[in-house]
Amino acid sequence: MANRSQAPTDRSHGPAAPVLQGGWLTRGEEGRFSAYLPRDGEVVRWTEEPGGWSGPVSLGGAGLTPFLAVGQGADRYVHLVGLRPTGGDEGHVELVHAVQFQTGRPAAPWRSLGHSNGKGPWTGNPAVAVDAQGRVYAFMRNGGGGISVRAQKDAGGWHPWWDLLGSKTDPSPVALTNGSGLVELFSSHAKGLVRYVQREPGAKPLREELLPASVTMGTLTAVTGPSGHVTLFYLDQEGQVCAWSPERGLAPTALGKAVGTGRLSAGRCVVDGVDRTVLAQQSEDGRLALAAYPSEREAEGLAWSETGDRQGELATVLAQGVDGGLVAMAVSDGRAPVTTRQKQGGEGLLLEGWRSIG
Repeated sequence: MANRSQAPTDRSHGPAAPVLQGGWLTRGEEGRFSAYLPRDGEVVRWTEEPGGWSGPVSLGGAGLTPFLAVGQGADRYVHLVGLRPTGGDEGHVELVHAVQFQTGRPAAPWRSLGHSNGKGPWTGNPAVAVDAQGRVYAFMRNGGGGISVRAQKDAGGWHPWWDLLGSKTDPSPVALTNGSGLVELFSSHAKGLVRYVQREPGAKPLREELLPASVTMGTLTAVTGPSGHVTLFYLDQEGQVCAWSPERGLAPTALGKAVGTGRLSAGRCVVDGVDRTVLAQQSEDGRLALAAYPSEREAEGLAWSETGDRQGELATVLAQGVDGGLVAMAVSDGRAPVTTRQKQGGEGLLLEGWRSIG
């Protein structure tokens, strides 16, 4: 699997493989799922219906690149952030934002968030998180190699871009909300790991000291665990899957050998009555592999199990259904997504057959 930190550019032949950040499979207030993909310059959405899926339907976008970042708040509103050429200097892009308030309904109009450097070319793939009050934070690597963020205000509108400092960071950082409703962002550096974290609601995230570690850029993912603390997962330079959870006092810890070289995905589900963290990665032979362990018990290690058919370059997302079971979705080379669910009533993490939602 290719390193997905590359810029989202169109290909001259065939469909463009989407570059996706965040939870692009979301669950609405009533329990139904929605899936979002960038396609042909816009965002399209599928909606779960009784007995199947409807869509795709267009949510607009007017010339977006094949990149999409998705974040969802506790209010279940879904926030979409894309990249769109500005039409000015060659290669220059801007961030654009839209929000869907209710499952199956149209999205609000797309609005420009500008660029962290005022204007400029692609400098990194944005990451999105939504705090407990429903405020959106759109992070991106800036032209200096550090991190900038644009955050929503309490009474509507947006703050100007905040420069959070740093240098030589991963083009694809990871943002999410912890159990206290505060926003965290994780990135990597040639010399280690770096975290930006809020210490109070609405505040500017603060950069912590670089933690020396062996990291492969473009492999980061994270999940908020049952304690409310965040755990970051990544590959080290030796191909080991590692976990780091600073608020739990967990130093970078190897969990086991990866099955591929590309980005990890993470989620949680309930297996045999136990809350488990699930990791996904495309294996070297092109199939999707899953590994699960009791959440926040990293000493249990990883055991991978492959599922589905061999695919081209896969993007994968993991989500949890209202029953606590795992829902996985994957998309390969711009085709319609395929999905599977955890079988109920059996022992262990057993999945149903994969099926297309298109």
